[in-house]
Amino acid sequence: MRHRSATPNRHQALERAQRVLTGHRTADPALSVSAAPPPSVRRRRRSSAVIDVRDVRKTYQMGDIAVHALQGVSMRIERGEYVAIMGTSGSGKSTLMNILGCLDVPTSGTYLLNGSDVRDVDEDTLSDLRNRYIGFVFQSFNLIPRTRALANVELPLAYAGVNRTERRRAAMAALDEVGLADRVGHVSSELSGGQQQRVAIARALVTNPALILADEPTGNLDTVSGDEVLGIFARLSDEGRTVILITHEDEVATHARRVIRIRDGQIIADEQPAAEGAPR
Repeated sequence: MRHRSATPNRHQALERAQRVLTGHRTADPALSVSAAPPPSVRRRRRSSAVIDVRDVRKTYQMGDIAVHALQGVSMRIERGEYVAIMGTSGSGKSTLMNILGCLDVPTSGTYLLNGSDVRDVDEDTLSDLRNRYIGFVFQSFNLIPRTRALANVELPLAYAGVNRTERRRAAMAALDEVGLADRVGHVSSELSGGQQQRVAIARALVTNPALILADEPTGNLDTVSGDEVLGIFARLSDEGRTVILITHEDEVATHARRVIRIRDGQIIADEQPAAEGAPR
C-alpha cells in the first residue's frame, strides 16, 4: 500500500479526475460493463454489483496526527441503481468519492469496482480503471472553451485513437441521448448552464462506462435546469446505467432512489426516500 502524508485535497483530486477527460492514459473506447480489467488488477467472482465496498478505512497522516477520514465504510451498489451519497463538509463524503472514482485508494478494506479489486494498485492502473469504468460529471462542467459541443463529447474517444467516423457517430448518439442533437455545432458560450451540463453528461456517456459519478452536478444551475439534469440521471438509471450523485443538498438527494448519508467517516443511514420527482 502506498503511504500518503499530504493533507487530503479535493481540488487536486478533481484535477486528477479531469485528466481523464483530456486523454490522460485513456483506454480503448469500446468500453462496456463486460470490458476486461487492466493488467495486474485482481478479478473477483462475477457479481451484479458495480460498487462493492467492504470495511473501507482511509487515514491521512498530518505530521504526528492521524486523520481518520473514513472509518469502516461498507456498501454495495448494484448495476442500474441511482444513488445519492450525502454529507456535509468534513463528513468524509469527498474522501469516499475519491476512492469510488479511483482517485485514491483505501488505507485498509476492500473496494471492488465492477469486480476489479483496486487494493495496492499503482497510479497507472488506477488511471486505467477510471477510463474503463467511470464517466465523471463535475459541478463546473469542464468543457473546452470555444470548442463545439460535438468536439467536446468526442474528446475522450479522440485521445483514445478512435477514427473520426466512429467517434462522431458515438458523440452524436450521446448528445441525442441528453436531448442536444440540435446543439452539436454550438460552442460553450452559446449554451445555457443546463445545456453545458448536458454536454458534460454526454461526454461522460460516450465511452459507455459502468458508472456515472456526478460531483455536485447541479451546483451551478438554476432550479429548472437542475431538475432537468437530475431527470436525465433518473432516465439513465431506468435504462440500466449506474449513477452516483455526490451532494450536500437534501433537495438534490431526494431525486435519487437511494440515499446514503455519511457523517464523521461513517455511514449513518441508507434509505430509499419516497420523494416526488423520484419515480420508482
